Amino acid sequence: MNWIFDLIAATLRTATPLVFGTIGETYAERAGVLNLGIEGTMYAGAFSGFAGAYLTGSVLVGLALAVVVGITSGAIMAVMTVTLGANQHVSGLGLTIALVGLSDFSNKLLFSGSGTDLKRIEPFPAWDPFAGLGDVGAIFNQYGLTYVAFLVVAPVAWWVLGRTPLGLSIRAVGENPEAADAAGISVARIRYLALMIGGGLMATGGAFITLAVLGSFTLDIIAGRGWVCIALVIFGRWRIWRGVGGALIFAAVFSLGLRLRIVPGGDAVPPELLLALPYLAVIAALAVSGRNVAYPGAYLKPYRRT
Repeated sequence: MNWIFDLIAATLRTATPLVFGTIGETYAERAGVLNLGIEGTMYAGAFSGFAGAYLTGSVLVGLALAVVVGITSGAIMAVMTVTLGANQHVSGLGLTIALVGLSDFSNKLLFSGSGTDLKRIEPFPAWDPFAGLGDVGAIFNQYGLTYVAFLVVAPVAWWVLGRTPLGLSIRAVGENPEAADAAGISVARIRYLALMIGGGLMATGGAFITLAVLGSFTLDIIAGRGWVCIALVIFGRWRIWRGVGGALIFAAVFSLGLRLRIVPGGDAVPPELLLALPYLAVIAALAVSGRNVAYPGAYLKPYRRT
């Protein structure tokens, strides 16, 4: 039974950056903007969080810097798609390329000239409030950001988007910006706000990997998690808890694949298949649940006030 508890614990850890990214993307898409800059934002969050922690010696400073970088990324996306009315696909992909390039360049500039060893920081420690529960307690041996993702960010996002005037404004702008504008809602301001909130959450998801899990930064550290988050938003049909459930499914398959690689006889399955398995699971889930999905009414549509 121990391995089951370990698998659940690993699933929660693996799902944490996906939960942050999926909820962040949900904010943006609920407002009618597809933010393909999520991969770059998570990457920049991972790098800026690590760089801030390494240079200051404080992981909290690193986390704060990552959030600022994410909010800035969301604001840049808003300038391009909301103010300038640029194509959302091109803007998002361009933002991802720019952020990945700037992060890699800054990494070489700051760290490559000071030795060949991989730079490391002292990451956030895991927190185990139920250590006395024995094997079951292993499930709760998690990082603080994991608790924040599942117990704070997800419930707050569900409440904000579904139960508050701000959430109503975001959903109205995403469904019918003309009607929202006529009702006195500033479409541009709401979309800016949604993109900036989403960007901060995306960057936090990226920073979780460097500031908690690894304690270091490596190239291609996000490894497509941003694109997975976009798929999870569609799988969740722009609902917070369905998206969180999708993140847990992906993380469970991913963690199970890693587990199978180290158990006796696990080498009978090609490792490439085990690595691809969670992504295949996402594709299968989209194929099953993605049919006849009702997209937000103003999805991908720029709005010009007349």
